[in-house]
Amino acid sequence: MIVRIGEFQAAEGQGEVLHHFLISLTEYITDSKGCISYEVLSKQDEPMQFAVIERWVSIEAHRASVEHFPKDKMLSAMSLFAVAPTGQYYQA
Repeated sequence: MIVRIGEFQAAEGQGEVLHHFLISLTEYITDSKGCISYEVLSKQDEPMQFAVIERWVSIEAHRASVEHFPKDKMLSAMSLFAVAPTGQYYQA
């Protein structure tokens, strides 16, 4: 099993909208082949920063879900980010 931790910084005034967007991905991600779990966290002292914790059976399973994600939905969300999201894989 691998864990992917993604970090997101909302653009000015977009914190709540970005949080709702990340939550809206739950069904798509958890229904993706190889997904074990998906969790959205907001930073306690900084409501514009979020972490997404995903557990997958493999890196390939995660990458396949990203590859099949609707591009138009992701492009429409780009204005919500102050900076490009980052993410790393961890071995569980």
